[in-house]
Amino acid sequence: EVQLVESGGGLVQAGGSLRLSCAASGFTFDDYAIGWFRQAPGKEREGVSCISSSDGSTNYADSVKGRFTISRDNAKNTVYLQMNSLKPEDTALYYCAARLLSQTDYNYWGQGTQVTVSS
Repeated sequence: EVQLVESGGGLVQAGGSLRLSCAASGFTFDDYAIGWFRQAPGKEREGVSCISSSDGSTNYADSVKGRFTISRDNAKNTVYLQMNSLKPEDTALYYCAARLLSQTDYNYWGQGTQVTVSS
């Protein structure tokens, strides 16, 4: 059974930090890129960051560049999202998702972890 399980969300004050984890199982982790997405109430889901497996290349949304860092540990089948200098506008439900390296559509999605940043 394919599973993506997010953890690490919570309530934090503006300027604080959180580290999200995405633990994967049930598929060949090394063959997949992993992305983080978020959705705030009343807003569309947006891509936050993604990381390849083949070369470790990363991408970030402009809104989080310089503040968030994505990384992966293939030995643990886990991807992390280190979030620093958090802002109230970062408040959202954060999801991780997996897609084959050769494709653009994400195949698997987690259930999400809530991040709330207070001002």
